[in-house]
Amino acid sequence: MATIKIVTDSSVQLTPEEIEQNHITVIPLSVMIDDTVYVDGKTITRPKFIELMGQAKALPKTSQPPIGEFIELFDQLGEDGSQVIALHMTDAISGTVNTARQAAQLSKSDVTVLDSRETDRGMAFQVLTAARMAQQGKTKAEILAALERVKGSTKLYMAVMTLDNIVKGGRVSRVTGLISNILNMKVIFEMVDGELQVRTKGRGMKTVNNFMRELIAKLEKIPNIKEIGISHVAADKVVNGFKADLEKALPKVPVLVRDTSPIIATYAGLGAFAIMYYTED
Repeated sequence: MATIKIVTDSSVQLTPEEIEQNHITVIPLSVMIDDTVYVDGKTITRPKFIELMGQAKALPKTSQPPIGEFIELFDQLGEDGSQVIALHMTDAISGTVNTARQAAQLSKSDVTVLDSRETDRGMAFQVLTAARMAQQGKTKAEILAALERVKGSTKLYMAVMTLDNIVKGGRVSRVTGLISNILNMKVIFEMVDGELQVRTKGRGMKTVNNFMRELIAKLEKIPNIKEIGISHVAADKVVNGFKADLEKALPKVPVLVRDTSPIIATYAGLGAFAIMYYTED
């Protein structure tokens, strides 16, 4: 039966139930830890990755799926005449979306590849919207229009406890990293058009706590928040506290808290967390 099928990559923050119920195909990225290559979600779990990253001699290296895997997947999904919509993490973090675009041109199937300009749960908001609309029989044009609305209303903030990983991974300048580490500064980034920009920084957890207190107060005034996601790297105690605060302030808004993917954890570093939400008209 021809339909529209949804593909995304394993940097996304989806529960196993969401993937199964919405018929989402997740293509895994890989990560190498001290010369051993693991396939995200297949040969390594998120908790196990965090454990191994803490013991690693060097910063793990992430890699996108090879173009051949994309072509094979797209051909398979479109074999029955179905169209494919593939949503991937912002190209500021990974070249995955560009590889998918190249594969789409070589595939026999009708494939539309989109840069979500997000990642993690921020990307999941778009993926779930597309998958649910596809199951409702909506057209590709209708789905693409809805995705633009979700993307435009999504906010992502990430708190980094140490810039060691993000500096080594080339995501911020080494000078910024050096200064921040010397002063024990915590940095809050905001995703702006697919790129991480420094929102605020300061010494110690006071900076993070103040930011979250101000953010929650801001969210209380927004009437149409659809969902909130919190993803983290071994920061259970901190994020569970914020979750409790959010649920108290916004009792009708669902809050999902989960470990982030190895790809994001590699660059964010231990103790980091991100909070993401989107609004609906």
